Amino acid sequence: MIDRRPGLRVGLLLTPPMLWLGVAYLGALAALLVTSLWTQNDFTGSIERAWTLENFRTLFTVDVYRTITLRTIGIAALVTVIDVVLAFPIALYMAKVASPRLQRILVISVLTPLWASYLVKAYAWRGMLSADGPIAWIARPFGLDTPGYGLPAVVITLSYLWLPYMILPVYAGLERLPDSLFEASADLGAGAWTTLRRVVFPMAFPAVVAGSIFTFSLSMGDYIAVKIVGGTGQLLGNVVYDNQGAANNLPFAAAVATVPIVVMLAYLTAVRRTGALENL
Repeated sequence: MIDRRPGLRVGLLLTPPMLWLGVAYLGALAALLVTSLWTQNDFTGSIERAWTLENFRTLFTVDVYRTITLRTIGIAALVTVIDVVLAFPIALYMAKVASPRLQRILVISVLTPLWASYLVKAYAWRGMLSADGPIAWIARPFGLDTPGYGLPAVVITLSYLWLPYMILPVYAGLERLPDSLFEASADLGAGAWTTLRRVVFPMAFPAVVAGSIFTFSLSMGDYIAVKIVGGTGQLLGNVVYDNQGAANNLPFAAAVATVPIVVMLAYLTAVRRTGALENL
């Protein structure tokens, strides 16, 4: 006898693909970890499949790699904070102030940049931040200079690139808040700022953390933006790219790639109790 319950059929259909995706993901991580424990022959450049912790010893003892790691974490955290500051008022207006028609227009406006090419948006910021770009034209009459290319440009570019990934989860979280909360807070004599600080933000905090998972992880792994607007600055993604490509040192590249993974696992463990994972 065939069970015709829709939920069961959907579950049976979804289980094998999700299982294979999990196996492929965990398998890739296992391969990455195994590769990081190999080494490269300095003379021939070939990979020697002998177990060693030399790559991790280099990663943790050489000052430049510690500096790059801390710089990458700092930039990812700064990008996340900037996106929270920008996204929260936008999402609040979309969810609780805008009319239904305007709300749809704003949602489409947030989603539209996601359809544009990453490279197009990054090179657009390169043009804007150049010495002859629009920002320089605006700033020059006021005696100001364009940020140019460097780590500030990387922060600006990444904040723009990942902003929709913060707006959408926060918007979804705020939209679920009942309007009666705002009315009850006003009836109790609370002002708009007090309501925002004591009622709205605490209840939307899991959605904010959910968005931060996207912005933080995407910033940690980015290596293209810093190549385009970063000048001489380096992040962990660039170290992985350079060692996997020009240097052809795949074991050390794999060792460096484990750092963002460990940092993200620690971050996910820290936010697990906030309920943010349920908002993804």
